[in-house]
Amino acid sequence: METVGILSPGDMGHTVGERLRTHGLRVIAHLKDRSARTRGLAAKAGIEEVETFEALAEEADVLLCILVPAAAEEAAQKTAQAIRNTGADVLYADCNAVAPETTKRIGAIISEAGGRFVDASIIGPPPRREGATRFYASGEHAGSLAKLEAYGLDVPVVSERIGDASAVKMCYAGLTKGLTALCTNLLVAAEALGVREALFAEYNLSQGPMLKRMEGGLPGMPPKSRRWVGEMEEIAATMASVGMSPKFHEGAAEIYRLVGSSTLADRTPEDPDEPTLEEMLRVLVKML
Repeated sequence: METVGILSPGDMGHTVGERLRTHGLRVIAHLKDRSARTRGLAAKAGIEEVETFEALAEEADVLLCILVPAAAEEAAQKTAQAIRNTGADVLYADCNAVAPETTKRIGAIISEAGGRFVDASIIGPPPRREGATRFYASGEHAGSLAKLEAYGLDVPVVSERIGDASAVKMCYAGLTKGLTALCTNLLVAAEALGVREALFAEYNLSQGPMLKRMEGGLPGMPPKSRRWVGEMEEIAATMASVGMSPKFHEGAAEIYRLVGSSTLADRTPEDPDEPTLEEMLRVLVKML
């Protein structure tokens, strides 16, 4: 294994690429039509640009697709065409937050074109330190993806079934990001009702750790809210597929859609001034 391709080097992808590069791999990306910010992140991470999808498929031993859920199938279609055009033998890992059924469709697209497919899911923050981030993998070729453990990634293999790694992600993010949506919903309501200070006083008495979590975590959520809409919709579809109610996570998608329509969502991680929780709530109440 010598070269890994990244689709696309955004907030998560460029950090993954940087970690692999610093552990000895060549990392490449096709950056046509990507934003200036993404190009800057790729350059900062030392990711090499290639001119075409065909070059990406042909030169990469492994291709890690790390995008918003809505873009996952289109990326697979483009890669599949590149595989057909070049005859490339590439290992394609879909690392996106999508439902198991979505993953199976993507796997069929890649496999029918002649590629090797791995269902993968990322749990944790961008991998800047040891032990914080895991790339769960499943499918016939999951063991091949696990070779990236020699280059700085943690790749637990779940099973040989496509869909299992995505199922782990859906059930995990349904808790973490679902809880963030629930907290946002409750606190915006309390602000709108004029009882936030009284509620925070009670939280401080009886829910101290949760209050600290909200104060520390919620203000950093808005820049991620737009891409979390699709993730909540994929979780809702996962719940529905096994007969559970999709309505909670459909509601969470609505919360993130509200936050994503605010100016708070225009911030990037590079912006220095993060709002306080109180400032965030005041902005969101005005959106109601």
